[in-house]
Amino acid sequence: MIKAADLPETIAVFPLPGALLLPRSRLPLHIFEPRYLQMFDDALKTHGRIIGMVQPNPMRGKKDALHHIGCAGRITQFSETEDGRYLITLTGISRFRVIEEVTGFSPYRKCNVDWAGFDRDLGNAESDPRFDRDALMRLLEKYFAARGLSTDWDTLTDADDELLVNSLSMLLDFDPEDKQALLEAPSLPTRRETLVTLIEFALRGGNSEEMMQ
Repeated sequence: MIKAADLPETIAVFPLPGALLLPRSRLPLHIFEPRYLQMFDDALKTHGRIIGMVQPNPMRGKKDALHHIGCAGRITQFSETEDGRYLITLTGISRFRVIEEVTGFSPYRKCNVDWAGFDRDLGNAESDPRFDRDALMRLLEKYFAARGLSTDWDTLTDADDELLVNSLSMLLDFDPEDKQALLEAPSLPTRRETLVTLIEFALRGGNSEEMMQ
């Protein structure tokens, strides 16, 4: 387990809209652009093998602006294709705040970051004592039916609270700003409440009409 003292002050960042990484969760990525291939190769040479996932923030009005909060992951699996691409898995370590972007000769982006305030991310899995799993499952059934999707319901039923909430937060098709809200939720219960609100909103068709029955 990585300790707070092991986290670097400067990390490579991968600005990818809609891609959400959460602590203790796994995010598969397909790396093929030359600058990100270089980022991956460089990260493998470091002790922590850390890459920061952070979403672009078009609302800040500046080209290539980033959201202030992202999540760092450790490269835990990778394979190389015959044509030089990489299929990698990042396992979430901790969220961070972007202090400033580092300028230099690197083909990919780097940021000085602050890990303070996210100590809980480095601990054990969070619990959610007030989690009504049956209610969430009923809501998910409506959501998947409305979109003609299928899933492994046994796997969802057996998953622990954090794995279930975080996996749904990462996998469901929400807008980037909604993904950012899920990332910034201060606790698992808050993330679960946000997730439920987003699913209900999607079932209404994105407006204030009655939720689909």
